[in-house]
Amino acid sequence: MTQKIPEAPGSRRYPNRWMQLIIGIVCMGLVANLQYAWTLFVSPMEAKNHWGLPAIQLAFSIFIVVETWLVPIEGWAVDKFGPRPVVAFGALMAGLGWVIDSYASSLVMLYAGAIIAGIGAGCVYGTCVGNALKWFPDKRGLAAGLTAAGFGAGAAVTVIPIGNMIQSSGYEHAFLFFGIAQGVIIFILSLFLVRPVIRPGAVPVPRIVATKADYTAGQMIKTPVFWLMYLLFVAVAAGGLMATAQIGPIAKDYGLANLPVSVFGLTLPLLTMTLSIDNLCNGFTRPLCGFISDRIGRENVMMIVFIGEGLAMLGLMKFGHHPVAFMTFAALIFLFWGEIFSIFPAI
Repeated sequence: MTQKIPEAPGSRRYPNRWMQLIIGIVCMGLVANLQYAWTLFVSPMEAKNHWGLPAIQLAFSIFIVVETWLVPIEGWAVDKFGPRPVVAFGALMAGLGWVIDSYASSLVMLYAGAIIAGIGAGCVYGTCVGNALKWFPDKRGLAAGLTAAGFGAGAAVTVIPIGNMIQSSGYEHAFLFFGIAQGVIIFILSLFLVRPVIRPGAVPVPRIVATKADYTAGQMIKTPVFWLMYLLFVAVAAGGLMATAQIGPIAKDYGLANLPVSVFGLTLPLLTMTLSIDNLCNGFTRPLCGFISDRIGRENVMMIVFIGEGLAMLGLMKFGHHPVAFMTFAALIFLFWGEIFSIFPAI
């Protein structure tokens, strides 16, 4: 049971912790394309190489598995060496992964690029979220939400130029250019990351705490509540990741992908417009739900958004053949899905 406790009198914030948060957000935004822009490359790769959509999408599955399942090892490396070398290594791997994709002439090369890119994305993602939580023990939900928002909304800035580059120069050039650019910028930013030095009274005492116990990793995995949270996360994440990988092919199957649509005077193909809106919703929900969960509790927010996620997916299945409904329900899927990346780290 949670209990409210007063803030420590005369408490002071860590110096520069907001700058650390901003650096983490930018790094997350730059590495987000590895996941959220992938769907733009699927159809062009199939049109040129004729590998088959299931075989191409297996690369995305490999990327997700490597990105997520190696995070415990990467977290151990952060605890031992600090955030700077881990993010720097992640930058190199993230850039190299897309460079390999740009030259991939076989599925084996494509899968190798997915493995390397997954390692890079996991290093950057896990480190930046963990660093934010350490710098902001008094605002865990908000800090995790803002950092995860960089990953969710970051691709919204680049999805249009990536789509345009694929159309004008080919998907290989887009892989190469953005892979190098993202890797270099993340590497430079990683040099400014530091771990917090805990000092008494350095930050406000959290207003809501769940427990005063500090569990080791071994103790944590022996608790039933950890596995309950793990299963919840996997169940909800699966739906959003399915939409992330397949929203492009779904739009093509529905005959909507290249349909021109106008929003606020901007006319784009429906798929490109949908991806931009989806990424904005995916990013917006993370700090919003993190902030709300700091006040009404993580569990209450989870109940609301998980129900919304299920209804949104059913809506896309039932009504998605209509252009407006497709864009609306796709946006709602990402709005109700993205918050898991702030709620679960905070809880």
